[in-house]
Amino acid sequence: MAFVSRLRRPLGLLLVPAMLAACSGGMSPPDDIDGLGVGAVTPAVGVGGAGGGSEMAAPVRQNRRLPMIDSDEAMGVSAPVQASSGVLAIPDGGVNMDEGLGVARVQGLAEAQADEIAEGNASQVVVDGIGTDAPQQLGVPGAIPMSDAGAEADGGGYLRVPDKATTRRRQASEGEQVAFLPRMSNPMQMPEAMGGMPASERACRQRLQKLGVKFRDVPRISRGRSCGIEWPVELSGLSGGIQIKPAAQVNCQITEAFARWVKQELVPSTRMRYLSGVSAIHQMSSYSCRTMNSQRGAAMSEHAKGNAIDVGKIVLTSGKAIAIEKKGFFAFREKGLLKSVRGDSCKYFSTVLGPGSDRFHKDHFHFDLRARKSGYRHCSL
Repeated sequence: MAFVSRLRRPLGLLLVPAMLAACSGGMSPPDDIDGLGVGAVTPAVGVGGAGGGSEMAAPVRQNRRLPMIDSDEAMGVSAPVQASSGVLAIPDGGVNMDEGLGVARVQGLAEAQADEIAEGNASQVVVDGIGTDAPQQLGVPGAIPMSDAGAEADGGGYLRVPDKATTRRRQASEGEQVAFLPRMSNPMQMPEAMGGMPASERACRQRLQKLGVKFRDVPRISRGRSCGIEWPVELSGLSGGIQIKPAAQVNCQITEAFARWVKQELVPSTRMRYLSGVSAIHQMSSYSCRTMNSQRGAAMSEHAKGNAIDVGKIVLTSGKAIAIEKKGFFAFREKGLLKSVRGDSCKYFSTVLGPGSDRFHKDHFHFDLRARKSGYRHCSL
């Protein structure tokens, strides 16, 4: 028994290598596990062959293409080239994905500008030699449609913006409609609903124009609740070339009454007595923010509303100046003129004061349009 147990050990050692060689000699890896850079291992000589060696032969590398690369070639895409060493190599021209997808070649902006400059038809001004003493322009800029931008080109090729007159002529020739917006500074052109001049004020100014009155509208005058003129005018002359010195700022209503009195009463009276017309009227006060006769505690004067005008001197066309004051015993013509003023002017004004009325009106006529109950008129000279 002892002899048999000793014999088993060397037999077992000899059987183990024989079994390993038999198993390895009949097995080879399948083809589908072979990939890029991977070779199948096949033994050249089995263990225990003619060479009697136990070493395994060197593996043989089999080059294969991946299915993904084959599909790219089927699509027409240039695939990377596999070198003999098994490493992928990029083609010199690069991988062109646009050709494989059927996309046309796209030209970049820099390439397009370079082609334009080379052909001499650049759309922009190109200057060469910047930084040197002799810069020069390359190519000729393409034409720009001036009509689209509303500009014109002058002889030097530069843009010139047309002036307003040229634009209006072009619009008129092309039949364009130009919207007109009234100027905010001219209340005559604004509707009353938008803060414009009331219809009564417009009608008053139209009557002044028919009477030949020289006037202009001035901005609203406002000094608190007691003083101011909502729609003032500046009176500078009357019909027949009569000048108002200095120009008076009053409302339109007193201006119309004064213009009618001068035209229909004063001028005929001077012609009858002096055989001469009136060349100028010197006014002493028009708009003035003050009380009556400038007395403290008195009611506000009509001058504070631009509803009154004072006349201190009348100059005839013959050159004679008639001062408004109390006349002497032998000044028959002048006293007659003052008397006619008292009687005639009361038909146009609600208040007439002058020399003989009080000490405050000894050197001028005062005319106003104060509204009183029952239409009472106060005329005193």
